[in-house]
Amino acid sequence: MTTGDLTTVPAEVAETGREGNGVLAHVGRWWDNVRAGDVGSLPIIVGLLLITVFFQTKNENFLTAGNISNLMTQLAPTAVIAMGVVFVLLLGEIDLSIGFVSGIAGVVVAELQQGGNWTVMSGWLAILLAVAACAGIGLVEGSFVAFVGIPSFIVTLAFLLGLQGLIQKLIGVTGVIVIQDQTIFNVANYFLSDAWSWLVAAVGLAVYTFSTVSGVVSRRRHGIVSDNLVLVVVKLACVIGATAFLVWWLNDKARGFPLVGLIVIVLLVFLTWVAKRTTFGRHVYAVGGSAEAARRAGINVKMIRWWVFGISGAMAGIGGVINASRLSSVDLNAGGGTILLDAIAAAVIGGTSLFGGRGEVKSALLGALIIASIANGMSLLGYSSATQYIVTGIILLAAVTLDTLSRRRLAASGR
Repeated sequence: MTTGDLTTVPAEVAETGREGNGVLAHVGRWWDNVRAGDVGSLPIIVGLLLITVFFQTKNENFLTAGNISNLMTQLAPTAVIAMGVVFVLLLGEIDLSIGFVSGIAGVVVAELQQGGNWTVMSGWLAILLAVAACAGIGLVEGSFVAFVGIPSFIVTLAFLLGLQGLIQKLIGVTGVIVIQDQTIFNVANYFLSDAWSWLVAAVGLAVYTFSTVSGVVSRRRHGIVSDNLVLVVVKLACVIGATAFLVWWLNDKARGFPLVGLIVIVLLVFLTWVAKRTTFGRHVYAVGGSAEAARRAGINVKMIRWWVFGISGAMAGIGGVINASRLSSVDLNAGGGTILLDAIAAAVIGGTSLFGGRGEVKSALLGALIIASIANGMSLLGYSSATQYIVTGIILLAAVTLDTLSRRRLAASGR
């Protein structure tokens, strides 16, 4: 290939020697990456299939439309909080406060909608203030980590303890606050009508199709032939077909498409865009890969860390509002239980590395789907929560082990 050739060959092609843009060439390069240790989402997809088959054979209600709708609602708080965790883990940091940060959001939104010693506000304003408060908490944590230099483990552990006490102070002797505002209640309990479900699906698929096609056209215009058109068409057909079937199924067999499912999808798309298509996102990956190299490249490492903890706080706030809406109340244990562990486990199980620099926002959704599926399936089968914890722990350990071995293989292969 001459230097004037407009058709560029990706790095992985040069490494594997599998040139060409045919289907077999793409499959061959994918298999070479897997053998080198870059397994991507393959283990989590295989795991989901095995979990689905197991629970469906044990209980025929697992794959009913009603149960899938319930599953979407159950996984939403964990998935949303885990999306923020992904950004923190990409830096090689940790946030132990996210559980009680989400609890603060629930308490704030519940207090603002009922009054008492607080000013009564509309549901939408209460939600915005709750999320803003949690984003502020994240930025304060980020200040200690980025500008003072205190390890994130210590900072977020201190906030975990402090926020737990603050929640108990705010709720007081009442012990529980019931969600009465319809707007807040609808966040996790509203279902789109058939017409709105189809309209939202049509708009979403149109945007996705346009984004995919424009990306292919743009790359080819710049001489980068990296997309096999057959594979692109197959991918679009699968996404469109799966989405249309899901909408029809939920509309026909259940109460419709849950609003909280749409919220999760919107947040997933937006944060994926932030991570993959913006300068900020590229800087997050760079800092996670090597903070010193990023600093020498002119990246403001401190500001990146500061903003990432703000994102984590905001996402924990949204997750807390969803959780309060789903439970229709907030009590002294708001943000407690397994929320923290589930969110971190979801990000790691989904494929985000604990060592920084590797992972995607979709990891949060995939991992949350695994955890929620296990909890949902075991509940249908009558297993105890103890068994659920044991199984989730085993899966988490397996995910971290796979990540460690994958990194070793990638290092050994020079990638």
